[in-house]
Amino acid sequence: MPALVLLGAQWGDEGKGKATDLLGGSVDYVVRYQGGNNAGHTVVVGDQKYALHLLPSGILSPGCTPVIGNGVVVDPSVLFSELSGLNERGVDTSKLLISGNAHIITPYNVTVDKVTERFLGKRKIGTTGRGIGPTYADKINRVGIRVQDLYDESILTQKVEAALDAKNQMLTKLYNRRAIATGQVVEELLGYAEKLAPYVADTVLVLNQALDDDKVVLFEGGQGTLLDIDHGTYPFVTSSNPTAGGACTGAGVGPTKISRVIGILKAYTTRVGAGPFPTELFDEDGEALRRIGGERGVTTGRDRRCGWFDAVIARYATRVNGLTDFFLTKLDVLTGWEQIPVCVAYEIDGKRVEELPYSQSDFHHAKPVYEMLPGWSEDISKAKSFSELPKNAQAYVKALEEMSGAPISAIGVGPGRDETIEINSFL
Repeated sequence: MPALVLLGAQWGDEGKGKATDLLGGSVDYVVRYQGGNNAGHTVVVGDQKYALHLLPSGILSPGCTPVIGNGVVVDPSVLFSELSGLNERGVDTSKLLISGNAHIITPYNVTVDKVTERFLGKRKIGTTGRGIGPTYADKINRVGIRVQDLYDESILTQKVEAALDAKNQMLTKLYNRRAIATGQVVEELLGYAEKLAPYVADTVLVLNQALDDDKVVLFEGGQGTLLDIDHGTYPFVTSSNPTAGGACTGAGVGPTKISRVIGILKAYTTRVGAGPFPTELFDEDGEALRRIGGERGVTTGRDRRCGWFDAVIARYATRVNGLTDFFLTKLDVLTGWEQIPVCVAYEIDGKRVEELPYSQSDFHHAKPVYEMLPGWSEDISKAKSFSELPKNAQAYVKALEEMSGAPISAIGVGPGRDETIEINSFL
């Protein structure tokens, strides 16, 4: 049962798309198990760049079946826009499967997301405004709309009415907005039913049967460990579980079937949106990392906040996810620095702390304790093996591996599909 989980080990944007694409040619199924179109992946194939937001990265690999699991929230308009864009570029999207239990992002979820965030002002979370959080809230409140509901107009109407009862009160009385008509929402959602139908499946059954038949299944998380609703820097987090356990609930596969858990680490650290970030840089180094690394959100278009590598959160990711391997990305971005700081611990109220503090207040006050590592100036983008890297680059990778608590099995030395050094095979 070769089932692998691949997830972000920082705050997202670590390069999961590149890692998934690297494995995509060797796996039979690639599954998104949580999140929605608030997670972006950039995949470079030859001279072609693909920006994916909702679709699994495996959709670019011929022979691979891409799956949107029950834990994902789906905006149909975004889905079909993305599918259309890929079809126009000659990508076959016909094998896509979507769980009938996945929840739909409705127009009113998007409205609520935007007005709520605006109302929070300085206390805003930094959401993408795409309705992700309100859709997950509806799911937990048991007033959510699922894909399968689009095929029973009576049930769909009842559920939309129930959801809008409370939301229209909030929109009109608290936010001074117009009430949303049930009929208008139902009509819009029903308009997607016929187009969605060829993709809808019992994905839990499909995936478990695939694993029983010794097919290789890759579970792809969106966002990153520190954005997990339970294990991230709450409340500045997403509304689902990008951590490894989320693959089980978000795809309907038992934990005993997971054979390997791969964490994607950027060779430095970035995050998008609000929230604590101990190693964040506000100087020329931070701007250089942003410029050289092309640090702009794939989905949001927002500049990413940049900082040095944080070994404390890497160790935390190893522990929370039970990581068996790391894929280190964007090592090439660090070329040119004489010395590279690495955060090895925090100072909190004058005390050295080696592990991520569980207290939100402590983490907000954490100051990085740096160890300086020698840099390199040689171009590493053409390196095909670990031994071809400059000695200082090798030492940097080995230091990060020792600090992070799991072996680094692959290294990204450039954005291209072939610009990867594979040290240990993931399969």
